[in-house]
Amino acid sequence: MLHHILVMHKHYKIYKPYGYLSQFVNNQNKRRNKKLLSDLFNFSKETMAIGRLDEKSEGLLLLTTDGKFSEYIRSAKVEKEYHVMVDGIITLKHIEKLKNGVEISLNGKPYITKSCEAEILKDTSHIINRFVRDERHGTTSWLSITITEGKFRQVRKMTASIGLPTLRLVRIRIGEYTLDSLKPGDSEEINSHHSLP
Repeated sequence: MLHHILVMHKHYKIYKPYGYLSQFVNNQNKRRNKKLLSDLFNFSKETMAIGRLDEKSEGLLLLTTDGKFSEYIRSAKVEKEYHVMVDGIITLKHIEKLKNGVEISLNGKPYITKSCEAEILKDTSHIINRFVRDERHGTTSWLSITITEGKFRQVRKMTASIGLPTLRLVRIRIGEYTLDSLKPGDSEEINSHHSLP
């Protein structure tokens, strides 16, 4: 008789700080001096980041030892919500454009983003302050954008396409998982049994 070994997978949420790569091992010589997640966190070697936040982006990143959980989180079934500081004043006209889909460049080809949720963000008290630039360099504003696809640097490309370059990008939610009270560099174990279909 074969006995099935029950593998107890581990899942975590972390607050990836600005300036860190979303990886534990650096395989590229040209990025030798980059800061890695392994500089902050000591997880088992089976632990992998689900998706990425680029070096200049910050906020919620999920980690797991389970490939199935990773696949589910990266799927279009799971929303990813970002709070974005842009260069300039966001208007309802900008919001409508984002909601309906905008043209960005993907692998050198034009791509129309899927319709998404977007709104002007008036309350930013939940976002940890970080100096971005001096106010003399122009007005900034914040918006919330929720997407179900995750193309390379998609949110940055979307705001650039409507003439409002992204100055700061904070992912605050992935599906039902949120940053809650996590601070940059914090981690917390989570469970996934109620998330998988």
